This record gives sequence, structure tokens and C-alpha cells, in this order.
Amino acid sequence: MNPILIRPADPADEPAIRACATAAYGPYIAAIGRPPAPMVADFTAQIAARQVHVATDRDGAFLGYVVFFPDGTAMHLEAVAVTPEAAGRGVGKLLIKFCEDEARRSGLSAVQLYTNQKMVANLSIYPHLGFTETGRRSEDGFERVYFEKALT
Repeated sequence: MNPILIRPADPADEPAIRACATAAYGPYIAAIGRPPAPMVADFTAQIAARQVHVATDRDGAFLGYVVFFPDGTAMHLEAVAVTPEAAGRGVGKLLIKFCEDEARRSGLSAVQLYTNQKMVANLSIYPHLGFTETGRRSEDGFERVYFEKALT
């Protein structure tokens, strides 16, 4: 299997990131009633702020992306998505682990995230990856479920 590489995103990655977000989050529009927040993110600004990392194979083929940034004593995991072609290859898990590793390197104590309660698969994936549900709130018109993973 071709190794997966993770690197900071650059402006040339923006179209692939946007297409990946559309493919990954688009199926949830009907259930949520509007595009999920990651579909309308300002990727240009996030890339400029060095909050986005992309996964590629050794040949440079785009596989997915992750957006995260420090928020107090935790790393906030804003979004993670994988192309349909790369689904099931562990790319998403590697991107989340990369976020956790960056949090540790930064001396942060946890990774925090939220997902939409209509994204039912996520509600079981995150606990499987060691995250604990910490709350549910309605924000910005979305029903959000919050998770946290303490880093040791």
C-alpha cells in the first residue's frame, strides 16, 4: 500500500479541500436542512492561518484533510474529511492521530471537537477513537454533540 503523508496545506490545495468537504459532508444536507459548517468554511483563511493539513499518497494524490487549532489548553479539531476514493483506508484515523500528536507537541492536554447529532456514524466513531461525549447544544442553528479526548 502506498504510504500516507501528512503536510501543511498550501493555497493550491484549496480546490481539492473544498471538493473533499463537499463529497464528505454533502450527503448530510438533507438530514440537517442546510450545508454542514465544514462545507461553508473559509478554507483560504484557514490555510493562511496554517490550520489545515492534507493527507496525500507518496505520488501526491490528495486523500483528505484535517483542520485544527489551539483553543486554551486543548486543540480544537474543526473538521476532518476523506475523499470517497480513500474511504476505508484509515486516512481519517491518521489525520485525527496527527491532530492529537500536534496537540501533545504543543503541550496541550486534550483534543476537543463537535459533530452534528444527525451525523450518526460520528457518534460511534469518536468514542471508538477514545473520545468522550461532554455535552449537546444547539448553536448557530445546528444540533451539536461535543467530544473530548484527554491526552496522556
